Amino acid sequence: MDGPADTRMMGIVHDALRRDLARTRAALGGPVPESRRRTLVAHVDWMMDFLHAHHEGEDTGLYPMVRAANPGTGALLDAMAADHAAIDPAVDALRAAAARFAASDAARAELRDALTALEDVLLPHLEREEAEAMPVVSATITHGQWHDWDQEHNIKPKSLPRLAEEGNWLMDGLDPARRAVVEAEVPWVPRMVVLYGFGPGYRRRAAARWAGAAVEAAS
Repeated sequence: MDGPADTRMMGIVHDALRRDLARTRAALGGPVPESRRRTLVAHVDWMMDFLHAHHEGEDTGLYPMVRAANPGTGALLDAMAADHAAIDPAVDALRAAAARFAASDAARAELRDALTALEDVLLPHLEREEAEAMPVVSATITHGQWHDWDQEHNIKPKSLPRLAEEGNWLMDGLDPARRAVVEAEVPWVPRMVVLYGFGPGYRRRAAARWAGAAVEAAS
């Protein structure tokens, strides 16, 4: 745990967001029945909750720790914070459009536009964070510090069902090497609970919201 921070999980988290934003766009390619609209909107709200907590954990825990250890990172970390501030209004607009879409398919174009607006600010941020911020994090803090931050901000505040949903969501469609990165974060017994206790429910919900499209098993 004294080696450089292993930040591969950040890319896995980002790819899960990219994947389901793309799936949402594909689902909006035609009329969506009312029951499916509700499941789709519920997932959009879930993702936005996840994104907010993800950024909050960075803003209040990870990046202050990096800044304290290496003040020379200030400009880059300021840019990350500015990105987060710019993303927040797009998240709010997407939530509002999703709520209107839940009530009526007539709001489908509005939701699609709101999704585009979010992607316009979020996707470049994710790329910059991976390409510029994560190498600095790895060079500045140890993996033990990274682990402690992750536990404090991303694990301890959440219930087991929430963590299980997140775990299965992150592993959805992952290649074996990256899947192993996620699984290694969870001790064996709770890992079995996540995979085999909560996994089937995750896959049923995923199939419902994506209209029965093939969803990779997370087991």
